[in-house]
Amino acid sequence: MKKHVLVLNQDYSPFTVCTVERAFLLVFLQKAELLTACLNHSLRTVSKTYPMPSVVRLNNFIHLPYRGVVLTRQNIFKRDGHSCQYCGSGKELTLDHVVPKSQKGKSTWKNLVTACKRCNARKGNYTPQQAGLALAREPYKPSFILFLRDYSGLTREEWKPFLSS
Repeated sequence: MKKHVLVLNQDYSPFTVCTVERAFLLVFLQKAELLTACLNHSLRTVSKTYPMPSVVRLNNFIHLPYRGVVLTRQNIFKRDGHSCQYCGSGKELTLDHVVPKSQKGKSTWKNLVTACKRCNARKGNYTPQQAGLALAREPYKPSFILFLRDYSGLTREEWKPFLSS
């Protein structure tokens, strides 16, 4: 089974995504309640049939420190829609520092964008303004919920009401 289940904290805030097997165990052991089941799918044993979970809510509140999205090359590409932020191309993509490292630019969410090799070479060690380039949109740090909803590729229709914040 390659299906995933959205796990909500007791206050209905998104907590994590887990496998169907893990979610079923949480429900079976009464550590979580089933909120939404997958239509037309079920889990079967020799003598019983159980609904396949899609969204579950934990019975006890779990306090988590702030959860951010890990800064990785693939996550930057996902945030930027796998397209160059200068020309819109989707070919030969690299990462570009908006403020170059040579000008004390850091490797942060707000300073990294997806760029094609051509635009990255054209920009060189300059800022976009100095190189005569314009960003399609300003880089930003996505929240955990935003990333889960828009970029993870795991979201399903049943999850949308719980990820709307």
